[in-house]
Amino acid sequence: MAKQKVAMLTAGGLAPCLSSAVGGLIGRYTDIAPEIDIVAYRSGYQGVLLGDRIEINKDMREKAHLLHRYGGSPIGNSRVKLTNAADCVKRGLVKEGENPLRVAAERLANDGVTILHTIGGDDTNTTAADLAAYLGANGYNLTVVGLPKTVDNDVVPIKQSLGAWTAAEVGANFFDNVSNEQSAAPRTLVIHEVMGRHCGWLTAATARAYIQKTSANEYVDGFMMNAAMKNIDGLFLPEMAFDLEAESERLRAIMDKSGYVTLFVSEGAGLDTIVAEREASGEAVKRDAFGHVKIDTINVGGWFQKQFASLIGAERSMVQKSGYYARSAPANQDDLRLIQSMVDLAVESALNKVSGVTGHDEEQGGKLRTIEFPRIKGGKHFDISAQWFTDVMDHIGQKAVSA
Repeated sequence: MAKQKVAMLTAGGLAPCLSSAVGGLIGRYTDIAPEIDIVAYRSGYQGVLLGDRIEINKDMREKAHLLHRYGGSPIGNSRVKLTNAADCVKRGLVKEGENPLRVAAERLANDGVTILHTIGGDDTNTTAADLAAYLGANGYNLTVVGLPKTVDNDVVPIKQSLGAWTAAEVGANFFDNVSNEQSAAPRTLVIHEVMGRHCGWLTAATARAYIQKTSANEYVDGFMMNAAMKNIDGLFLPEMAFDLEAESERLRAIMDKSGYVTLFVSEGAGLDTIVAEREASGEAVKRDAFGHVKIDTINVGGWFQKQFASLIGAERSMVQKSGYYARSAPANQDDLRLIQSMVDLAVESALNKVSGVTGHDEEQGGKLRTIEFPRIKGGKHFDISAQWFTDVMDHIGQKAVSA
């Protein structure tokens, strides 16, 4: 029987789980199958195409538990779509006329890899699905098992993606300090832009965590530091429609009464409208290899600032973004437990030659299992009828209307 060899990679954007997942996989294999060699491809699929890998040595195995303390990725990320040959050629990852899937498959085969773990979101794991399908159709002996990473929590049909709980908690902590800017000048509008292209889960969960964090605060009567100053006055998600005029009237009344307004805005809220406006004006909107609008060039928070500041009579307005701060954090205790359970299943599945993505399958009663690659896709929308979100909106005093 040929000797097993494990490879792993992390890809896409960062999330507060990558370092821990890498450490968890190394630790789990070291515990139950120490004879298996482990390598990591540097910077995701780019490393596979270029043959850029890290050999996991004895010292790295013994200290792998330290990776649970850190955010980021210890093996690097990139956004590479193996079915987008033109982009791979443009970036110098393959030569003209080469099929990136074939290049990746041959690299893995030549490196003696029999198990590949991909840690990423829907793009990473749909690319893993493409690779697994190519490998199967062309006779390569390789098992591919993914772990679901995304702060947006938007992978179908996975109930909870790795890192999302942490991102919400860290985003709430971030804004607890930023909210104090309301005391810096009269009639201030503060907008907290939170990550979430198509899915508002993270913005909603960050708002819930912030409300929970500040609800127990004790204040001194007579000072400006009070519950009203720590309130969220409006929340806007991709799944929600809103009437600009009606919301401006509601928020203007709050500004007139308290002297400040705070909004939580998903980076994907109103995105289609903004992109349409820019393209109608002749602007070329940048997109990545997967066809997604490069959202960091859009500045959704700035659009909301421009719309609301004058309408509600703000004398000072600002946009603060927690995204990079939150997604780079180390995993919290809830995510560490989730990571460990998915890592254990990923290793078990890999050793049993079962390919797929580990996660709690919403279409099978929330059971933790290795979900078949063809069923994995992105763009899962947040259910704004969820009771916990209804409670958040009731606390804010705003009605959620589906888009």
